[in-house]
Amino acid sequence: MHSKEQSRSSLLRTISLAIIATLVMAVAIVPAWAQNPVPPTAVQAAKMPQFASRLAHPGKPRASRKPLARNHRGPQDSEVYDNGPTNGNTDAWTINFGYIVSDSFPVGTDNSSVTGMSFAAWLYPGDTVTSVEVSITSSENGGTSYFDQVVNFTQGTCTNNEYGYNVCNETASFSGPTLNTGTYWVNLQNATVTSGDPVYWDENSGPSLAYESSLGTIPSESFTILGGSMTCASLPASEEAQPKAVTAPPSPTQTFNVIYNFTGGADGGGPAGLTMDADGNLYGVAGGGDSGQGTVFKLTPSGSSWRFTRLYSFSGTDGSGPNSPPVVASDGTVYGTTGGGGSYGDGVLFGLAPSREVLPAVFSNWTEKLLYSFTGGSDGGGPGGGLVLDHAGNIYGTAYGGGANGGGTVYEFTNGAVQVLHAFPAFPGDGAGPQGAVSGAGGLYGVTGRGGAYNSGTVYTLAGGYNILLNFDLQNGGNESGWPLYMAADKAGNLYLSDTWGYLINGCYWLWYGSTFELTYPDWTGVDLVDWGVEGPLSAWVTPDASGNVYGTAIADGEVVFKLTCCWTYTTLHSFSGGLDGARPDSAPVIDAQGNVYGVTLGGGAYGSGVVWEISP
Repeated sequence: MHSKEQSRSSLLRTISLAIIATLVMAVAIVPAWAQNPVPPTAVQAAKMPQFASRLAHPGKPRASRKPLARNHRGPQDSEVYDNGPTNGNTDAWTINFGYIVSDSFPVGTDNSSVTGMSFAAWLYPGDTVTSVEVSITSSENGGTSYFDQVVNFTQGTCTNNEYGYNVCNETASFSGPTLNTGTYWVNLQNATVTSGDPVYWDENSGPSLAYESSLGTIPSESFTILGGSMTCASLPASEEAQPKAVTAPPSPTQTFNVIYNFTGGADGGGPAGLTMDADGNLYGVAGGGDSGQGTVFKLTPSGSSWRFTRLYSFSGTDGSGPNSPPVVASDGTVYGTTGGGGSYGDGVLFGLAPSREVLPAVFSNWTEKLLYSFTGGSDGGGPGGGLVLDHAGNIYGTAYGGGANGGGTVYEFTNGAVQVLHAFPAFPGDGAGPQGAVSGAGGLYGVTGRGGAYNSGTVYTLAGGYNILLNFDLQNGGNESGWPLYMAADKAGNLYLSDTWGYLINGCYWLWYGSTFELTYPDWTGVDLVDWGVEGPLSAWVTPDASGNVYGTAIADGEVVFKLTCCWTYTTLHSFSGGLDGARPDSAPVIDAQGNVYGVTLGGGAYGSGVVWEISP
């Protein structure tokens, strides 16, 4: 027989569980507020010293509050739904750091094809949105899912608001669902900027439904769903996705294994690439950790398995948001960057080394040396992408924003200080938004995600002086299109990268194409290695090995690991299911001397927080 105290305790537990369940069901933004120091709204951030110091401070609010001009991709785009103009000064809700924002939109005509969307984002000065996970569902962040994809956005007109944010128009085209008459919800999450800063979705007074959550009333946001009524015949076979290169099956002895599942807790989650040292150990970075600011980890071969060690967990002042693989020096020091945090909030360059007494534990006690805090000024802000170490111990890298001309920098860290080697854009038609450096024939090479002759990005070199090797031409759908994300170089000096282009047929179909190609040294002739038919902008990352093969991951007409063998045969090594094997392999693989291939996924796995995988030949 239960006592009164036991009955009271049972009742309290029941009430507590009911309250918790109610709160979970009520949240439209998934906050983890207690663990996440990022405020859910832009105005809240502007009132907090650690975020307010990042913002420009105009002397007074803008006199004019005219809506921003819309920046649709082409004149043939129509609108399925327009949720009213950009407000730009009321408030905005964050769509990264684990938060999701949902807004409803009605569809008035059956067979309405969604071909893209635009929305207004509040950004810290110098930031540019690169991608956002977009989903369309039957209810707020739930119900039936009609579309869910990480989409690359193009940033258009920006206006500074009274809180110091840049309010920017973001536009993307993608192959979305065909919807019948009814009400749907568009959900934005996992927005990315190279700096790792918060991204906020502008709040307006549009006609869509507001949503009540445990954080308060989330009003409607400013956005437009692009598309139109699908009245065209089927896509002609001649216009369907181009085939890949000559294909070959994988080796019958090949195996795929997940060697680590991230939990999303103290070990981190959403890993962002790998690097390998001379002994075959793997190193990488991830989000999460003790303070939610990111981690650095190591995987060591141990017999037939791997031993995971978290080397370091960032706290903010020492860095925040590592988003690029580190590099390992010959003495074992691990060097890397974070897109945010540090003394000025604009990212850091760091080094990690084991302490004298290494603890034999999952959570190790490596010591960080904060080499440099970027100011966001002439030195740049938001460092990221690949780093290069030379034999003298100098470090070369890029910062996506800031710099003397506002388009980022290429820098050298030497003798304890940063020297800017190039500030983008240095002249009309120069690139902007550099995305890491690689060591090539005679010097440094890299890509920019924007700028150039057609504002679609460039390939550049600092070998023998700064020169642009290639201007991408996304606007005209040319052979050199746009949105390069990453570049690699082989020992012969050839460069490898991927790009995307798309165009509208008869006002009905967006056709997307992409290619992974080689720029051959020394004349930089372009050679297509594989053509992709994609559902949206291509995300493909490549790595050459010592034998002339090229390995890569792609999010295109599937999520795959692939191999290209000269000259050129394509092999799919693994197709991800999005489940226990991982989802979104959005970084370059690494290959060891035995031909084993390693990589990470941002999501999926046993805990939904990403995996480290291995493919053995």
